[in-house]
Amino acid sequence: MTKIFLATLLAFTATPALAEPVIATSTVQTADLDLSSSKGQRALDRRLQLAAKEVCGSASDADIAGKNEVRRCRVETLARVASERDQRIAAASSQPIEVAAR
Repeated sequence: MTKIFLATLLAFTATPALAEPVIATSTVQTADLDLSSSKGQRALDRRLQLAAKEVCGSASDADIAGKNEVRRCRVETLARVASERDQRIAAASSQPIEVAAR
């Protein structure tokens, strides 16, 4: 009986579902962009949108709640990096931007 309990306890302590949630991240490179130009800014916006899609994932067309959650994640993720995007454009910086979903 004790061996079964210990095995069960070990199984529960190693279960990933009980661990901290994994936060997906994506790094958007900006060094090759001329952020002082509208073309460079559009390219940055496309990269940020692709990064948000990557970190937020996708949901089946049949999963309406999942689709709404993905949409919410993308909007919130882009909102979180908006001020950094604007600062980078203002400074025409070439540092990468870290994008993460919550």
